[in-house]
Amino acid sequence: MTRDHAHASPWIIDLDGVMWLEGVAIAGSADAVTRLLSAGHEVVFATNFSYAPVGVTEERLAAIGVDARGRVVTSAMAAALLVEAGERVHVCGGPGIVEAVEARGGVVVTGRADTVIVGYDPAFDYDRLAAATTEVLGGARLVGTNDDPTLPGPHGLRPGGGSLLAAVAYASGTVPVVAGKPNEPMASLVRARVGEVGVVVGDRLDTDGGFAATLGFDFGLVLSGSTRVAPNAVEGVVPWRVADDLGSLVGSVLQI
Repeated sequence: MTRDHAHASPWIIDLDGVMWLEGVAIAGSADAVTRLLSAGHEVVFATNFSYAPVGVTEERLAAIGVDARGRVVTSAMAAALLVEAGERVHVCGGPGIVEAVEARGGVVVTGRADTVIVGYDPAFDYDRLAAATTEVLGGARLVGTNDDPTLPGPHGLRPGGGSLLAAVAYASGTVPVVAGKPNEPMASLVRARVGEVGVVVGDRLDTDGGFAATLGFDFGLVLSGSTRVAPNAVEGVVPWRVADDLGSLVGSVLQI
């Protein structure tokens, strides 16, 4: 049963394809967040983009007019939930993963790792693939921050963190544990912040719609990112609302 989200309830909002495309703000997105906050809604930004440290993401949101301090949850943070204090971690990804692992008490290493964490990294190359694969073949478990195959950008889709994870998984013959949306580690981070009722807004049926299903939240699909055409009901996830963008979605719910 869907709920009336016009009154105060948590909104879990994706970033890429919802707030921006490669850092370029989507028209009306920042104003939509302001309207939600002004109406008494709690807002949390949940992103599978693991490369950037949380502070950098907060600064990027501030640059488009959104105060996101303390409101950002990333797939790097979700992956770090799977790390124990003192665990040796090989990071095949960006500084956001390093930050999250070290915050959990993990030790980032370049050899003899207990765990390999793979996330998006524009510098990914054969040497990085070989190093991560060697650690997994040597007994390290394989964790992916997320398995999104692509990232939306102003000029179309680009390979995402899931594509890099797939390379390491295939080379090592290993099935990875995936932490980010739509999986439980990410869901546990969100539940700890907002409770058991809310709405997820995103641009992907599989990742964001699946995340809403994992949480038991309603799902608002926006057509400003990876998904550009409203889906058929037979495709599995049935959104609570479909809108061209976040501004349109929030306007239809708040009726302002």
